[in-house]
Amino acid sequence: MERYRHYGTSYTSSPGAAHVEEIHSEEEEEEVEEVMYTEEEVEEVMYTEEEVEPLLEDETQPLLQETEGKTVPVESKNGKRTEGGGGGDAGGGPKYSVFTWFVVLGLLGVWSSVAVVYFDIVDYDTVIARAKEFRMNFSEVLQGKLMAYDTDGDGDFDVEDAKVLLGLKEAKRLHVGDTPEKQTAAVPLPPPAEDSFVPDDPRESINPYGDEANTIDTTGVLLAERQTEESTVESAEYLTSSKLTQEAEPVVDAERQPEAAADVDPQSETPKQTEAEGTSEKQAEDKLTEKAKKKKPKLLNKFDKTIKAEIDAAEKLRKKGKPDEALKAFERLVQQYPQSPRARYGKAQAEDDMAEKLRSNDMLQRAINTYREAAELPDVTSDLLRATLKRRAERQQFLGRMRGSLATLERLVQLFPEDIGLKNDLGVAHLLLGDNNGAKKVYEEVLGVAPDNGFAKVHYGFILKSENKIAESIPYLKEGLESGEPGTDDGRFYFHLGDALQRVGDNSAYDWYELGHKRGHFASLWQRSLYNVNGLKAQPWWTAKETGYTDLVKVLERSWKTIRDEALAVLDQNTGHFVPEEENLREKGDWGQYTLWQQGRKVGNACQGVPKTCALLERFPEATGCKRGQIKFSVMQPGTHVWPHTGPTNCRLRMHLGLVIPKRGCKIRCTNETREWEEGKILIFDDSFEHEVWQDADSYRLIFIVDVWHPELTQHQRQTLSPI
Repeated sequence: MERYRHYGTSYTSSPGAAHVEEIHSEEEEEEVEEVMYTEEEVEEVMYTEEEVEPLLEDETQPLLQETEGKTVPVESKNGKRTEGGGGGDAGGGPKYSVFTWFVVLGLLGVWSSVAVVYFDIVDYDTVIARAKEFRMNFSEVLQGKLMAYDTDGDGDFDVEDAKVLLGLKEAKRLHVGDTPEKQTAAVPLPPPAEDSFVPDDPRESINPYGDEANTIDTTGVLLAERQTEESTVESAEYLTSSKLTQEAEPVVDAERQPEAAADVDPQSETPKQTEAEGTSEKQAEDKLTEKAKKKKPKLLNKFDKTIKAEIDAAEKLRKKGKPDEALKAFERLVQQYPQSPRARYGKAQAEDDMAEKLRSNDMLQRAINTYREAAELPDVTSDLLRATLKRRAERQQFLGRMRGSLATLERLVQLFPEDIGLKNDLGVAHLLLGDNNGAKKVYEEVLGVAPDNGFAKVHYGFILKSENKIAESIPYLKEGLESGEPGTDDGRFYFHLGDALQRVGDNSAYDWYELGHKRGHFASLWQRSLYNVNGLKAQPWWTAKETGYTDLVKVLERSWKTIRDEALAVLDQNTGHFVPEEENLREKGDWGQYTLWQQGRKVGNACQGVPKTCALLERFPEATGCKRGQIKFSVMQPGTHVWPHTGPTNCRLRMHLGLVIPKRGCKIRCTNETREWEEGKILIFDDSFEHEVWQDADSYRLIFIVDVWHPELTQHQRQTLSPI
């Protein structure tokens, strides 16, 4: 079973804490500025002296008109009693002397405000009353918006709160269960959320490794492989132009809307039509109910809501693609509020993002540990508990901690026993460990309570097929694919359903292969490999000149007798070097193999039995360094038939050197062309295309198989592609 590929070398962390805090403060200031008025905006509201005087003149004008001709005693703020409202035209003569006005003019500037108030030129009572009313209204609006940033629990947002948010002051410590008003009892664990709960999508963050997925090979083992990009596969007769298999999150088909009924005459409406309308209404109601279930997950407990502003500020950094700054922010939160589940979950997510940024296994292990810590805290909400443990299981699988992932999923299933999706994930975890029996029990349990669950069906069908229960596997694979449920529209299941149908002689296999091709899982009807590099030349048969490996071909053909003699010596010793084919590709017969290189490495001390052959090959890294191929001897006894099948990747070409070939009865078909081997001659084909072998001769057939890199792969690709 191929293991998940790990991250590369871990690197040191980036910018220091001081820089992080500075940026973090700037982010928080931005949030405050969204709700606070700027100084310019406040100045626009405040009255200037020039604006106040005409305003008061307008308001006092009616009063002056009403009292015109009368002398009304008025007491000013300085205690003096005057008659009239001032002005030289009023009865009683001028109110102020020339000297008084001279003093007023002389005191303008620094003393202008004192003079204006002393001589009661402006009625400041009215102005101050209006200013107070404005301030109160402004304060109410502003406090309503800033209550979320109340960090000291005094019920409003003030300077002290701003200092806390800017990192200039330590916040008042609250304990779990505290509110700004009073301390309450701890909140018990809420009941499990709806089955349709979907945790935070990790793809919102920068995630270059979000495409890894589980894959099943032809031997009945669930593998892990990251898929490459899309492109067009070019060839002459076998030109294809489709997406190759993309192993990412399954695409959920859009919900099928009931077709709108045609307008009919109400008098001609039949009971059947009425029933159809009722069914349509019921479907609409069910759809609304389903949408209602898909509510936003509740990740904050009662205490976390009191620090929501700080959590949101740190989360904002993470979602902006600044995992290092987000990690610092969440670490401060965890230090201040060690019992906060949401803060610790955010820390785990930030560590998760940093692991991807640094390609660090150590950092990823830190994230896995922090996810566990978050799940073990008291008062964690059920939605957060589910999201935390589910993500932990995924990252454990990615890091190759299959047994740890299995234990995490088992705990999840215990906590949420009604969640079918978690049970399906548990079944996949068993398959990743090669525990088909454990997976089979899980899917049997799922199908017992949800017999129409498509995800469980395709996986259960796969397990049956791996047990060589070909006919029994077909309905499960077929019905699972037809369900269209998430996780079923996958090239692996089209591959295995078509293979099963071929083995029972059902030509509808090619209909499923064609459908898989149209859905973008296969390069073409014939080329059905699942691990591909896109854009490589695709044709079933090749010549030595087309490959560019003419030197290798010449050496093999010139030395074929030496290679044959060494192989026969090993074969005659009957020491167990030739082992039976283990990929379940034979319909009948006996097929043995003796492997020298696999995945770009020598196999044990296999070369000791054939030293001259290995010495010849050492000169050709395109063969010995091919991490997606093998170099081996293959012996096939009479009466053997190999089912039509395809190799796993388009990254290699396969050379067959004939060593011992009976005169008739041995042949190989690749796509729709059949050829025969010749002793001392090389056949070259692309085994990602469908091929089939018959051995109907009277004696055994012995060939030497050498896999080489596809000639169009770059040196960088050859070095970085994962082994198969």
